[in-house]
Amino acid sequence: MTKQSLVMKDDIPVAVVSPEAISEAFPHLSYPPPHSPMAGPSYLKCKKHARRLDLATAGRGNSWIESMIILSPTHVKSSSSSQAGCSSMSAADNVEDYDSWVKTHPSALSNFEDVMATAKGKQVVMFLDYDGTLSPIVLDPDCAFMSDEMREAVREVASHFPTAIVSGRCTEKVASFVKLSELYYAGSHGLDIKGPEEGAYHSKVKAHGVLCQPANEFLPIIDEVYKSLREIVKIIPGSRVENNKFCLSVHFRCVEEKKWSLLADLVKLVIMDYPKLKLSYGRKVLEIRPNIKWDKGKALEFLLESLGFDGHNNVFPLYIGDDCTDEDAFKVLCDREQGFGIIVSKIAKETKASFSLREPAEVLKFLHCLVEWRQLSEEGKGVKELRGVQLNMQ
Repeated sequence: MTKQSLVMKDDIPVAVVSPEAISEAFPHLSYPPPHSPMAGPSYLKCKKHARRLDLATAGRGNSWIESMIILSPTHVKSSSSSQAGCSSMSAADNVEDYDSWVKTHPSALSNFEDVMATAKGKQVVMFLDYDGTLSPIVLDPDCAFMSDEMREAVREVASHFPTAIVSGRCTEKVASFVKLSELYYAGSHGLDIKGPEEGAYHSKVKAHGVLCQPANEFLPIIDEVYKSLREIVKIIPGSRVENNKFCLSVHFRCVEEKKWSLLADLVKLVIMDYPKLKLSYGRKVLEIRPNIKWDKGKALEFLLESLGFDGHNNVFPLYIGDDCTDEDAFKVLCDREQGFGIIVSKIAKETKASFSLREPAEVLKFLHCLVEWRQLSEEGKGVKELRGVQLNMQ
């Protein structure tokens, strides 16, 4: 690619929508813009590249689109081996079905005793994704509400353990969904971290009022790209651009599958002039983020350090999440050999998580288990009583 190249991973092929198509769709816009490097020799290269990889006439598949289909909850398996656009997650090529996959990623609910066996005498720290973990995946991202029962369960967990919500949403939005001021929030995939508004329950915790925003300098760029994306994706019915402050999300859950490739190309075209941004994708969403070494895994490490647990062997982090961006946190836990990652999924997929849960309803049961486990531990109950908790929660 040229100097203005989009940050991609694993040599994912880039298919660029032709400038002629943009001109037809948006006659009121001047393209390429006068300041754009595409107006020079690079522009001619892009035109040539567009002709070569025109998705409307290409005779081969587009690995971006194939991987996007694989990550869709309605597509359980891939018919071909293809690379995923997320650094830590790809299609589970060698897994026949969920039943065989779950043998290597056993249910955290059915095996609750095994999950918590190594937590004895250690400080549990809870990390929770939001969408698809605490709330169901819905068509309208503004309507991804968690149930009152789930909120109460999270509140109970936070009364016993330091608890953080780690989400791709902006901190303010996810906090407005959760409505629990005693939690830690890491929004924008960990790029915006804030401590509790109220006093923390845990006297040993040092992170009250913590604030970390490692991508502040990117705010003007993010806002500029947001405005451009909002305008240009209007050509795709059902698409939606969400501004998550330090990152952008282009949702295509309501877009016809045959138009996914065009939408992806439009997004790539818009951010081609922004080499400091990178593009990845998750469950029917394209993510635009600053190209810095910071992710949900880094956020987890930052919070553990801020909480006073960095370098300690007596800490037991648990991270529950459903998306490929959560894989960075799962990997950190594997590398640290502390705690466990728990993936929420009904489909087979490669993951660094040690255990699994099928859906938010099972997450709720697991949180109830965790609270009761803590209460029984405080009362000095034994293994028999803990096994009873496991059975009662199934």
